[in-house]
Amino acid sequence: MSEPLPVDQVRDDRPRDVWIVGFPLDVYLRAQEHADGIIREFSLIAQDRAAGNGVDVPARLLSIVNELSTQYAGIGTEAEAKRDDAIERGEHSVDLHYRVPAAAAPAISHLGAIFDEADSYCRAGRHLLSLATPPESLEFRRWFLGEFVNQIGGAAPTPWPGARVN
Repeated sequence: MSEPLPVDQVRDDRPRDVWIVGFPLDVYLRAQEHADGIIREFSLIAQDRAAGNGVDVPARLLSIVNELSTQYAGIGTEAEAKRDDAIERGEHSVDLHYRVPAAAAPAISHLGAIFDEADSYCRAGRHLLSLATPPESLEFRRWFLGEFVNQIGGAAPTPWPGARVN
């Protein structure tokens, strides 16, 4: 298969199949817990600001809060149900299938950039109590989002490193 197209060169909106191979459930749970904490903290900051509490937070951080809470609520209810069922059964990994429009690639790429920017605020330690994303969770986030972008662009699925592939 040829190299995937860059995000900005995906021109049509035909649905694409995205296969997430060897999705590591334990790593996902840790990464999701961290992401939820950051989103929760951003939401509290936004509420304080909206209530006129004069919280001194950069405008870009508030923009990130808005984007995370409104535009990226999640995709793929069937895949999420399969993932949650696998967690309930105590499995270690699961293969997931998503059907997404090609036009989603730039938004997915942007989501990764937003979380990277949020990590910068966390590392600065001025406006947030949350710590930057731990290395394993960062690797997971980049792999997971990258699978969508790369496969929409035409690449083959890449399993999670260390995944048991049949």
